[in-house]
Amino acid sequence: MKKLFVTAAVALSASASIVLPVSVLAHGGATGEIKERMDAMSSMGKAVKVLKDMMQGKTDYDADAVRKQAAIIKSHAGDALTEGFPEGSLKMPSEAKAEIWTDWEKFSQLASQLETFATGLESAADNGLMMGKSAGAGMGAMMGKGAGSMMGKQAPMMGTANAADHITPERLAQMPAEGVFTMMVQVCSACHTDYRAEKK
Repeated sequence: MKKLFVTAAVALSASASIVLPVSVLAHGGATGEIKERMDAMSSMGKAVKVLKDMMQGKTDYDADAVRKQAAIIKSHAGDALTEGFPEGSLKMPSEAKAEIWTDWEKFSQLASQLETFATGLESAADNGLMMGKSAGAGMGAMMGKGAGSMMGKQAPMMGTANAADHITPERLAQMPAEGVFTMMVQVCSACHTDYRAEKK
């Protein structure tokens, strides 16, 4: 548990680059299930932005707000996320890759992990930040420019099919909020890297 805690704390310094990219533009005429899932992704992206600003000390930390934003993410994760991707729903303006359906087990595991971390973040909200209001800036200064590379593709801590299977919301509830947030966002990033098409 100690190793998990420290690694997550280190990762926060790089969280700005980990946060999933979310389009806030109109969904290009999307309808039906594609519009619904794009709306869900936008809702999660907005929640992540609110949380990231708090975790990095750009806005005041508010445990109630953390719980609220974590609940939004949780509501779109797990089964709710996978159900938004019925097979073959690839027509434009969908940004989904066909790999979602050829690698469905991994995609489903990432959706489940996202739900676990969002649930854990709800419970960890009252724990606050490990290093106070300026947690993100403080860790960045301590770790230097090399911090981001520690979370690179060579050694990802989370966001792989089995990496977080042993983690439970109960364990996460014992951690500082920014540690749970960082791991949650790594899952978002991994999912987008593997299953979201780049915009042209």
